[in-house]
Amino acid sequence: MSNGLKGIKTIRDFELAGKTVFLRLDLNVPLENGKITDETRITASLPTIKYALEKGAKLVIASHLGRPKSSKDKQFSMEPVATRLGELLNYEVVLMDEPSSDGVKHFLYAPMKNQIICLENLRFDEGEVENKTELAQQWASYTDIYINDAFGASHRAHASIHAFPEVMQKKGIGFLIEKEIKMLDGLFDKPKKPYIAVLGGAKVSDKIPVIEKLIDIVDGFIIGGAMAYTFLKAQNISVGKSLVETDKLKYAKEMIERIEARGKTLLLPVDHVTTKSFGDTENIKITLNSTIDDDMMALDIGPQSIKNFRACLEKASTIFWNGPMGVFENPAFSKGTFAVAEVMANNPGLKIVGGGDSAAAAEASGFANKMTHISTGGGASLEYLQGEKLPGLEILRPKKQSEVVD
Repeated sequence: MSNGLKGIKTIRDFELAGKTVFLRLDLNVPLENGKITDETRITASLPTIKYALEKGAKLVIASHLGRPKSSKDKQFSMEPVATRLGELLNYEVVLMDEPSSDGVKHFLYAPMKNQIICLENLRFDEGEVENKTELAQQWASYTDIYINDAFGASHRAHASIHAFPEVMQKKGIGFLIEKEIKMLDGLFDKPKKPYIAVLGGAKVSDKIPVIEKLIDIVDGFIIGGAMAYTFLKAQNISVGKSLVETDKLKYAKEMIERIEARGKTLLLPVDHVTTKSFGDTENIKITLNSTIDDDMMALDIGPQSIKNFRACLEKASTIFWNGPMGVFENPAFSKGTFAVAEVMANNPGLKIVGGGDSAAAAEASGFANKMTHISTGGGASLEYLQGEKLPGLEILRPKKQSEVVD
């Protein structure tokens, strides 16, 4: 595993009064027609923002939003986010026209009364994705302290994540990243037993590094979602038109053997909710065994699989869930995913949900508030769990022992 938070300072380690604090946040929220459809990432950032304001900091906040091609892509403007933040904080959030705006300095010279500066979408400047030092130095010219609280972006070596802290002396993390790393480290550092990993989603290939990291730590795997059909096919079970990664059949077969050789549990679906094509809700059929007809495809786990998975998860003391059990966005194929969320919600143990689709599934199930922790970083949390070093964290560690103390 990585070094966790070793050597990295937090926002608590700095005197903030009267200082300009640049907060790199992950406010990359989904928008529809200019309206925010899920503000989880905004609310997750509030504790760090409020702390900085209470300590008397002058605040410049920044985030990317979507994948704009250029600054002309106004549908990716931070304006709805700035407006919502202003409402939640009861502050005036002043949106700058561009990420590298010189106007920030003029604002900072004047007394800021109940005001926060928000930079326009960082990706409106091509120097952000290119990790340009020039852009980082522009931000550094008015910043006293750099704080990264954008866990979901910390696996990318972009200017606001990597080049900027590289040129800053005073740098650290906010409360969100601190919590994320502590929670994810808890999945490896003496987790309470029994420990079950629930893996789903589309592809086995996406989960191989996580399986490899967890195989000697967990007591068992529950595998659902489309990735389960590669495992079933590897056992010569007919899976019809269900998604299969043919180039991963050999790996799946070996993985089953390795799990069994270690005396660990492996639960795969034994029945399925099937239909003729992806959007077809007219021809839904529940298979009563694990064999799927040639003209059908599985889009959710069946009722017996739900019972089996539930019985296993009820006894677990630690559960890590990454990936839905089916196409949960469609109510016809959501039962398996929501059943996993429900049994986790009722389990008194440690329950950690990976980011991305799993976080969305937990929210959609209505049980999100019962989880111990839902990661805000899809790709970042997976990469961290795989033992990969995140550029946004590594750049905050002191290079030499002499840098540990200011």
